[in-house]
Amino acid sequence: MDRRRVRSIFTSQFSFYHRNMILIVGIVLAVAATATLSFFQFSRSQKIRSPRVQSTRSSCHIPAIFNFGDSNSDTGSSSAAFARVRPPNGMTFFGKPSGRVSDGRLIIDFIAEKLGLPYLSAFLDSIGTNFTHGANFAVGGATIQQSNAKMFGVGFSPLSLDKQLSQFEQLRMRSAEFSEQAKDKDVKCKLLPEEDEFSRGLYTMDMGQNDLHYLLTSMTEEEAKKSISSVIDQFAVAVEKLHELGARAFWIHNTGPIGCLPFLALVESPAKPKDQNGCVKAYNNMAQEFNRQLKERVYKLRHHLQNSTITYIDIYSAKYDLISNATDYGFRNPLGYCCGKINVLTCWADMTVNGTKVFADSCNNPSEYISWDGIHYTEAANKWVANHIADGLYSDPQISIIGACDLSYNSQNKT
Repeated sequence: MDRRRVRSIFTSQFSFYHRNMILIVGIVLAVAATATLSFFQFSRSQKIRSPRVQSTRSSCHIPAIFNFGDSNSDTGSSSAAFARVRPPNGMTFFGKPSGRVSDGRLIIDFIAEKLGLPYLSAFLDSIGTNFTHGANFAVGGATIQQSNAKMFGVGFSPLSLDKQLSQFEQLRMRSAEFSEQAKDKDVKCKLLPEEDEFSRGLYTMDMGQNDLHYLLTSMTEEEAKKSISSVIDQFAVAVEKLHELGARAFWIHNTGPIGCLPFLALVESPAKPKDQNGCVKAYNNMAQEFNRQLKERVYKLRHHLQNSTITYIDIYSAKYDLISNATDYGFRNPLGYCCGKINVLTCWADMTVNGTKVFADSCNNPSEYISWDGIHYTEAANKWVANHIADGLYSDPQISIIGACDLSYNSQNKT
């Protein structure tokens, strides 16, 4: 398969609409915040809300989540900005496409549930959004490193981490403006975060997979390894910027075992050496090097940003455990996937057969698969990972997601 085509396919929903985005991305960036926030004047939230979780703590509660990432945590930005995510995405839980590239919920959705919060509205979605309990800036195909023409040309999103930070800054600034206007009119805007939500919120970050794939497919492995430090530098700048804007509690995921993604292991790199699980060794080695450098930088950030708390989550180990012991946990072959067929029709694409447009089919039992479409996880796998990282087993320091409430509260009282 042509390498340029593979890279474009890998970015999933974003890359499928790449040609259309050339015409509209400028408009999206210019008016997204205005369209979204002006909508608050007359809209009530229509989003599906997560079940409320009873907290065992009465004096401590995280009021909001602000998430930054790629398609692993995108709850609708790509879908709203470019073209709606197609069926059968969303079939398991939502019963229809929900902006997520999965059959159901993502890890970020389960985190919201565990904190007793509604599912996060995508910042770029102006229809029925509610940002009272946070916002999701993640977008499919996004990278940590600043997107450029070359990256955009092979299908990566222009809405890289720096753009997501800009969107957050706009949300914070304009929420304050609306709050001041509301005071003058003796009314309260119920769809925007207040200062307490920003200052005591949990800032979650899950990025790096697309950066690694771009590096591995645009240069030699040795060159890619040397480039990781630059990506980590840009990530650290983003954390420092968020801290400057008032963020105090961070929940940072490292990147998963990219070499175990079925699409990469079976389609893009079938001849590369594999480990005992069929994962591409070189790709996973690169992910581990990225995670090593990320963890070192997190330690430095903790020392530098002493009035904040930064929890590092080892997503890699959690996912690799699931993949290595798939059958023990009730899943099928970890390199199998539910939606689409290898070299025939990908889950996010269509084809014409005898003059009729045909879309990819899904299996009838997605809960038995780890991978949904060869790249993204099923709801069942996302739930498994979320449950295992939520209890603190894969956290540094070892603290549960509920315990992050104490971190958030304590960080507000640090001098």
